[in-house]
Amino acid sequence: QVQFVESGGGLVQPGGSLRLSCVVSGTIFSFYSMDWYRQAPGKQRELVARISSTRMPNYQGSVKGRFTISRDNAKNTVYLQMNSLKPEDTAVYYCNTDPIWSVDAKEYWGQGTQVTVSS
Repeated sequence: QVQFVESGGGLVQPGGSLRLSCVVSGTIFSFYSMDWYRQAPGKQRELVARISSTRMPNYQGSVKGRFTISRDNAKNTVYLQMNSLKPEDTAVYYCNTDPIWSVDAKEYWGQGTQVTVSS
């Protein structure tokens, strides 16, 4: 049974930083590319960053230069370092495999971690 456990969110002022973590269990973590998604209130979930199994990163345009994705295969953990945060970064952040993990043909997600950027 796969589990995604996200943590590290919180309330931060504009321009601040946060580091999100996602511990993955129940699968061979190192085989997968890993993604960070976010979902803001009233909006669809969107892909923010991806890191391949060979540690090649890719970013959505709005976070490029501000966010850094990394992974530690020994700890089955993927990270998202977020700097220069903006109010529009406010969302619940989720990690997942690429492709998205499914159970009984339904997408499977963890509980996510809330990031709120506000003064």
